[in-house]
Amino acid sequence: MSQSENHPKKYSDSRFNAIIMTVVGQVGCLTPVIILVALFAGLWLDGYFETKPLFTILFIVGSAPISIFALYKIVKTATTKLKTDNENSKEDLNRE
Repeated sequence: MSQSENHPKKYSDSRFNAIIMTVVGQVGCLTPVIILVALFAGLWLDGYFETKPLFTILFIVGSAPISIFALYKIVKTATTKLKTDNENSKEDLNRE
């Protein structure tokens, strides 16, 4: 097996790894940001309306579905990219 035959596989693996690292980075950064925004918004509203933990708890609990939805959209986008890359690499192999 020559080195040129390995190239599409190596390119595919590196592209796959890059997409996975991007997904992990986005999820790892976006989830805490959503939670922190919910926390500070809840604390601010509790201070403004003088309702000690009400808004903070509601916003923190409400941030979970938002985080899950954001995770879903990020993963859906990544899998679409992976499918497109996989189809493109198959077409490239068929051309050779």
